[in-house]
Amino acid sequence: MSLPRKVRIVEVGPRDGLQNEARRVPTEIKIELIHRLADAGLPAVEATAFVSPKWVPQMSDSAQVMAGLRRKPGVAYPVLVPNLQGFEAACAAGAEEVAVFGAASETFSRRNINCSIAQSLERF
Repeated sequence: MSLPRKVRIVEVGPRDGLQNEARRVPTEIKIELIHRLADAGLPAVEATAFVSPKWVPQMSDSAQVMAGLRRKPGVAYPVLVPNLQGFEAACAAGAEEVAVFGAASETFSRRNINCSIAQSLERF
């Protein structure tokens, strides 16, 4: 087995961390967090997720977060998308890179995106 020559580490705190907060974090604070992480030298910061605000209200401002970013040269700002609708919204908001959600188990897939693994792949 051959190992890869390099790996890519992506900071996901602005998306994965903040989506689990009980109270919604203001858009301006999310943007400031992303800027500080980029200024700290991180090469990739997952900015947000284009998901249903019904299921993840903390990410209901995804387009505003993207609009407020001051993109630092050399830094990638991927966004998470669970389906084609999220992908289209991300593209409309100016996302240049997306992370596609995938699950390793049927149970996790159903609990997280409300469909089977096969259905999640068909959504694209």
